[in-house]
Amino acid sequence: MNLYFRDNFFNAGITEILNEQKEQVGYLDLKSAFGSAIDVYDQEDRLVCKGGFPFFSGKWVVTDARGENLGVLRARFAFFTKKFTYETEGRGYYEIISPAFSKEYEVSDDSGVVARFEQTNGWFSSGAFVLNNQSPHLDPYELCAVVMGMHAIQKSQQSAGN
Repeated sequence: MNLYFRDNFFNAGITEILNEQKEQVGYLDLKSAFGSAIDVYDQEDRLVCKGGFPFFSGKWVVTDARGENLGVLRARFAFFTKKFTYETEGRGYYEIISPAFSKEYEVSDDSGVVARFEQTNGWFSSGAFVLNNQSPHLDPYELCAVVMGMHAIQKSQQSAGN
C-alpha cells in the first residue's frame, strides 16, 4: 500500500496522509515554522509517533506517543549518493540510499529492500512524498516520521551550504 504525504511551505500546520484511493488515513502536525518537529496521527486521530531534532543536534529522533525512543536517523557522508541510517531500538538498523540526483530512495536492512519512497514535488514547492512500506518491523506512520526527518536534514544541509 502506498501512502502520500507532504510538508507545508512554511513547515507549520496540518497535512493529510492519504492512501491510494485518496482517503485520509492520518495526518502530520508540523509543529512550528521555526523548527522541524512533527507529530504523526493515525486515522482514528491517535498520536502514533513524534519526530524532531534534539537541542543542537543533527540527528532526527523518532519517539512513540509516550516519548519512548523508536529510533534515530542520521545523515552519512557518501560520494555520489544520498545516504542515511535509521537505527531502531531493538528492531534493527536500516540504510536509506538514493543516487546523487535522484528523488527515489530505498530503505534496506540485512534482508534487503523493505521500503521505497519518492519525493514527488517540483523545485518551488514544499516536499511531497509517496511511501511504499513492505517492512514487518517498521510501522508506516513511523516511516512517515523518518521520511520527514530525512527531508528536514536535507533542508538543514542546504541552508547551511547557502
